[in-house]
Parts: sequence; C-alpha cells; structure tokens
Amino acid sequence: MILLNNLGGDTNYTMLLHADWNGLTLADIFFPFFLFIVGAAIPYSLGRKLEGNESKKKMLLRIFRRAIILFALGVFINGFPYFNLSTLRVLGVLQRIALCYLITSTIYLTLNRRKQIGITVLCMVVYWMLMTLVPVPGYGPGVLERQGNLAAYVDNLVLGPGHLWGPLGTWDPEGLLSTIPAIATTMLGLLAAEHLRTNRTAKSKSMILFLLGAFLMAIGVLWNLSFPINKNLWTSSFVALTGGMAFVIFGLCYYVIDFKKHVLWAKPFIIFGLNSIVAYVSTEIVNLTLIYTRVTLGDGISLSLKALIYERLFASWAGPLNGSLLYAGVFVLLWLGTMTILYRQRVFIRI
Repeated sequence: MILLNNLGGDTNYTMLLHADWNGLTLADIFFPFFLFIVGAAIPYSLGRKLEGNESKKKMLLRIFRRAIILFALGVFINGFPYFNLSTLRVLGVLQRIALCYLITSTIYLTLNRRKQIGITVLCMVVYWMLMTLVPVPGYGPGVLERQGNLAAYVDNLVLGPGHLWGPLGTWDPEGLLSTIPAIATTMLGLLAAEHLRTNRTAKSKSMILFLLGAFLMAIGVLWNLSFPINKNLWTSSFVALTGGMAFVIFGLCYYVIDFKKHVLWAKPFIIFGLNSIVAYVSTEIVNLTLIYTRVTLGDGISLSLKALIYERLFASWAGPLNGSLLYAGVFVLLWLGTMTILYRQRVFIRI
C-alpha cells in the first residue's frame, strides 16, 4: 500500500492500474489483504487476553479507543495540510480499517465460531441483494456504475457531496455501505487465524487453507457473472476472490515460515508490520507534503516537489512508467531504513 500510494509524478501510475471499473488489478488486492491481516491478528491479540480471563468489557473499551484513534488519524490525513472542513473527506483507508476492526473484534468477543461464519456469509449476501435489488432514485435497481449505484447514493445522502473521495466528491471507494462486505473480508482473516490456533498439524492447517482459498476463489469467479468483481464497490464477488487469494497466500506463508522455518526473506515485512500504522501515516504525510509544496522553475513553470524529484531523478532517464515505479521503490526503501532504525532500537508505537 505504501508503494502504490506513493508512485511518482503528478500523473499517478496507480490510475493506470485502475483503468477499468470492473475486474481485478494488482493494485486492487493490497487493501483487502491488509484487512484480512487485521482480522487475522484479532484472535492472537484478544485470544491471549481471553485465556488470561481479562474482562471483556475492558477489552471492548480498548478496542473502541483504538478504533476512534485510527478513524481520527484517517480524517487528519484527509484534511492535511489545509483542513478545509467544507470539503473534508470523512471516510478513507484508516477509517475503513477502524470500522472493520471495531466490528470484527466485537463479533469475536461476543459470538461463537458458527455465528461468526454466519455473519461473514450474511454480510456478502445482504450487500449483494441491496446493490442489485434496491432501486436508486432516478436510476432504478442494479446499477453498478460510478453514478447511480446504491453505495454512492447512500454516501451522498448521509455524508453529502463534497465530503467523499476525489476532486468531484460524488462517490467514495471506502464508503458506508461498502463497509459491510469489507467487514466480511476482515472476518475471513479472523476465521483463518482461528483455524491456525487449532491443534491440527502444520501440514493439515496449510492444506485446509489452500482448499478453502480455492473454494472461495471459485465462488468469486462464479459470482462475478451476476455481481461483477469491483474493488471500488467492494462487491461480494471481490470479497470472495480476494479472500480466497489471501487464504492461499496466508497458508503458504504459514507453511514456509512456521513449518519450514524460512524466515529471513520475511524480515522487511516484519519490520514494517511492527510499526505499520506509523509507517502508513508517516508516508502519507510526507507524500502529501511533497505534493503540496510547489517549486517554480526558471522558465516560470510551477511543479510540486514530488513531480520535480520524479521528473529530474527518475523519469528523465527511465521514462514515465518505469520512472514512477522506481520512485516508489526508492520511497519504500527509504522508509524501510527508517523503520529498521526503530526496529533495532526496539521502538514499537502502538495505539
């Protein structure tokens, strides 16, 4: 996510990866994978507290506090650096993580495994029915385009135009209604981690994750025929397909790291993961600072500092697309170095 959010130039390389409204691109899989891991962390962090007989009320209060902080950080990033309340985007990446974490953690603490599975399925089915059957004024039911879909209608109705994503502020890829299937994505991670906490052998655990992943991907492909795979609307077919992919990769990582003990390759991910929120917020603030800092050249042309660095140091010799990717790679490496310093100093900032 850091790499994709910080590709170089004023013309964002990420937009080229999102050329189609429907379908799946490389850029589309990172956020659902992140939510999947948020869910997967819950049984490990809260499970130990439950086993230690910590009060559920106390845990729920801590969960609510964390969600509020995450949501507030997301709003802060959206407003930075001008904080214009009339056009402030309310929702976003951290806000979705906050809501999904809050709801999924609450479900984990209050419901058993069977009900957890039921809620996961229910989120996907209810969202599918809402998006395809409920008519939108002026458009009718089943519209899944940028304009006229139920999710955009709800966001405009509740939050109002101008407080949503993009320069026009008319719809939001992290909107209110599409948070329902995003909760299902987070729940899939929770269920996968609960499976790993069973007494089965490592091989058995990995094999079951692979099989469940293949099953979910098949559902996603079939569901795509009536409810197209779409990251921006977070359709149920998108949940099933990316959830299945996450199951397979999660199972593979478990097999390689926990069973085969090949851990060295994963060190950069561990370093980022131990300060993930710090890394995300810091890179966003630095990236926005580079975008909003304007530099006027000798010929009178004004560029953002980000565009200037990208064009002079990368695009000038690598071309626009490769230069953009190289810019992002260097950006990530610089932050990996920063996070490595914190890691070696044993500084882990949590909320």
